[in-house]
Amino acid sequence: MTDAAPRGRGRDLTLAVITDAPRVAGSEVWLLDVLPRLLDSGQRATVYCSAAPALDRWAAQLMEKGVAVVRGTGPEALPGLTAGADLRVLQVWDPATYRTLMPRLKAPRSVVIHDQLDYHYGWPLQGTYRAIYRQTKGKHLSGAEQRLTVSRWGAAFLQRELQVPDVQAVPNGVDTDRFSPLPGPEREELRARLGFRRFTVLVPGRFAPEKNQLAAVWAARRTPDIDFVFVGDMDSGGGQLAQRLAQGREHIQFWGRRWDMPDLYRAADVLLQPTLAENQSLVTLEALASGLPIVTTPIPAQRELVQDGQTGLLVAPQPALLAQALRALAAHPAQARQLGAAGRAWVLEHHALARTVEQVARAFAKAARLGAGRA
Repeated sequence: MTDAAPRGRGRDLTLAVITDAPRVAGSEVWLLDVLPRLLDSGQRATVYCSAAPALDRWAAQLMEKGVAVVRGTGPEALPGLTAGADLRVLQVWDPATYRTLMPRLKAPRSVVIHDQLDYHYGWPLQGTYRAIYRQTKGKHLSGAEQRLTVSRWGAAFLQRELQVPDVQAVPNGVDTDRFSPLPGPEREELRARLGFRRFTVLVPGRFAPEKNQLAAVWAARRTPDIDFVFVGDMDSGGGQLAQRLAQGREHIQFWGRRWDMPDLYRAADVLLQPTLAENQSLVTLEALASGLPIVTTPIPAQRELVQDGQTGLLVAPQPALLAQALRALAAHPAQARQLGAAGRAWVLEHHALARTVEQVARAFAKAARLGAGRA
């Protein structure tokens, strides 16, 4: 099925963007943020994606913003369908997609790497994951004409530890108008509407092992004087276990998937993110832009975004330590507000979305010239 978008200027650079995502995660939010804004740079994308119902809303949003979407096309047809574009852009979850498409797609090809590149589970599992990545995705990434990733630490790690050559960092950006704080009276009205009456901790993210949400549940069990709101998919085994652990504790709530995240960031008092694996977290950037202080882990990805004691707190992912940090912020709300204000100022300077779009546009134009003969 093809959903047509308006045709652009004849001299636009054309991008064929291929994603095998089964659902919406940070990498798909990145496409939704960046691709429509590339139109102003004369770059027009067509997205090739699955027909999975979980992508329906996302695909419709792309269309509303002027991006063409082609759904449900098998990998065998993609080389022919994308051959007329100036550049083929791959954003891939499954290593098998690289294995199938990379040898068959016409050059030039750019890959945008959002993968959580390192899992901080301890060395045996960590080392095993790195070895598997090198032999699966890493091997195929090296065949592209251009490799981009969304963090500086990630670019260095791919080259140093995973033997992927010539990776360029294009750090994530965030829409600082959409994600922004509210003045005091308006914020209080929003909190009342959402039912936030006490110091409230927002815990976004799916219940996957690397997101370490169970540590947040155990921290919540230790702090009955603080309210916790978990948002994200709850249908996994981890999500079901979390809900069982929280039974009978009214201060722990599970709200499922939400589409009003800007309001939740504005209304909450702190964001808790006990993650064990990120590349560059859009959740972290959205919270910072919203003026929300963050308690997160000191893994490299988070150290790149959160300055300990200045824009948030970096805390080892142990429930007792997380609970201690949250209690400290609840006891000193003025300090929490200062952390949040500093975080927004830092994002405005370093991670505004316009800067990311400009860097992506330059990178794609450079890659397209490799095969299209552009000056």
